[in-house]
Amino acid sequence: MDYNKGFSLTSVNAALTDGKVIDSILQCNEDTAEYGLVLSEQQALALAQTRNTSLKSNKRVEFGKGVVDKLIMAICDSPYINQDNYEETLHDLIETFYNTKNNTWDRVSDDDLIAFIKKAFNGCCHGSMELLMEKSMELAGHIRCNRRFEDFKYEGK
Repeated sequence: MDYNKGFSLTSVNAALTDGKVIDSILQCNEDTAEYGLVLSEQQALALAQTRNTSLKSNKRVEFGKGVVDKLIMAICDSPYINQDNYEETLHDLIETFYNTKNNTWDRVSDDDLIAFIKKAFNGCCHGSMELLMEKSMELAGHIRCNRRFEDFKYEGK
């Protein structure tokens, strides 16, 4: 039996998915350029790799292009992001998204979690990734105590 065939099909499928992710990231440039934010192909590839690494480390599977482009569009108008910190911030936000998705036991929709990240990052966290991670862990604790996402307080404890 030739086991390499299955591996190569898996590799081809992963490459196709990566291509879709990279394309969706690069398409965001059309809108983010308005805010002075543009990603190169190399940066888009690095973000796709961060997505893959984060999915693996969180033992998650995602079909299609995923949420990276949604994160980009949600955060591109942030007063705390500029071209110099744009890529690094996106890497951190991708990791934060998937970690929080796991830690909330998938009880928060992707769109609600992205809205939370945007509101917290621009609001009480003032662009600090450390504070955003803390706020994300507070949200996870809130959800794991069987409380509703809608009842979570962004400001204070």
